[in-house]
Amino acid sequence: IRIATEADFSQWLLLWKGYQVFYKADIDESTTETTWSRFHNVAEPMHCAVAEVEGHLIGMVHYIQHRSCWTTGDYIYLQDLFVKSDFRAKGVGRALIQHVYAAAAELGASRVYWLTHESNSDAMLLYDRIADKSGFIQYRKLM
Repeated sequence: IRIATEADFSQWLLLWKGYQVFYKADIDESTTETTWSRFHNVAEPMHCAVAEVEGHLIGMVHYIQHRSCWTTGDYIYLQDLFVKSDFRAKGVGRALIQHVYAAAAELGASRVYWLTHESNSDAMLLYDRIADKSGFIQYRKLM
């Protein structure tokens, strides 16, 4: 597990597209390019780590640092997590999340949190072992 470099773009893009297919999303190219650029701008609070095996990227995690009104330490929002299907249930997702936990500790964050779709039962088997359910339900309005 390591921080993504600019040279990882083409392999990361395949993971990013796979993630979108999994969640039935279609993120436009300009947003994808902006997101990738933000990962490599030290002024941005956005980060991307990748899982690599023998030179091939097999997973990715995106996380965002932000302030909270409830604590003095920042929160880390784990926004996207994806592992290629051939490597699922082999500890890659757990290792990516643990990378985020370590980054959060290094940043002095108070919390790491994330969302998943209620149909993502396979992932929830892992999440239930390594985190606590908050009990909150997400509401949103698209703008």
